[in-house]
Amino acid sequence: MSVKMEVWGDYALFTRMEMKVERISYDVPTPSAARGMLDAVYYHPGLVWKIDRIYVMNPIRFTNLRRNEVDVKILASDLKTAALGGGKQLGITTSEHIQQRASMMLKDVHYVIEAHFDMTERAAPSDNPGKFQDIMKRRLRRGQAFTQPYLGSRECTAHFRLWEGGEIPTIQDTRDLGWMLYDLDYTNPGCITPMFFRPSMVNGVINVANCEVVQ
Repeated sequence: MSVKMEVWGDYALFTRMEMKVERISYDVPTPSAARGMLDAVYYHPGLVWKIDRIYVMNPIRFTNLRRNEVDVKILASDLKTAALGGGKQLGITTSEHIQQRASMMLKDVHYVIEAHFDMTERAAPSDNPGKFQDIMKRRLRRGQAFTQPYLGSRECTAHFRLWEGGEIPTIQDTRDLGWMLYDLDYTNPGCITPMFFRPSMVNGVINVANCEVVQ
C-alpha cells in the first residue's frame, strides 16, 4: 500500500557525506532523509518505510549561508553516567566551543515522496496494512506528527500534508545526479556501513525503487 506525502520548506540541507567541514547539500533528498520524514509523521515498530519515487516540484536552486555551530557533543555515555548520579557535566558553553561554518543549502524546495511500507515481525496480531495506511493518511491530513519533520537538517523545518491525488507538476529537468547516499546499514551496530546509489532524475522524477545499491 502506497502513500504520497507532500513536503516543502524555505531551506533544505541533505549533506553530502564526503564534505567534512563545510556542509554542501545534494541536489535532491536522499532516500534516508525521505524515510526520516515519513517516520517523523508516523513511526511504528511494526512497519518499515520503503521509498519508491521522489517528485521534484520546484527548480533546484542553491544559496550560501553561514551558521554558528559547536565543535563538541554530549555523549550518550555521559548522559547515562549523569542519570546514575555520576556528576557528569552535561552543559556546553557555546562561547567556548562556537564555530562558524558555511553551508551550501537548497532554497524554496517542494517535493512529493511516494512510498510503501512492509510489515515487520514486531507488528502486533491486531496490526494490518489497511490500519497502518489509514492512520498515516489521517495524520497527514491533520498535520499531526510523531516528531517535527525536517528537510535534512533540524534547522530546516518541513511543512507537510497528504498528496490527495492527480498529476504531480514536476519540473521538466533531466540529469544524472551522481553518487548519492542511499541509507546506512545497521546490521552490525559496531560497524555501521553507508550504502550508495546513482540515480537519474527524469523530468523531475527520481525512481528509487528500481535503483542498484552498493556499499
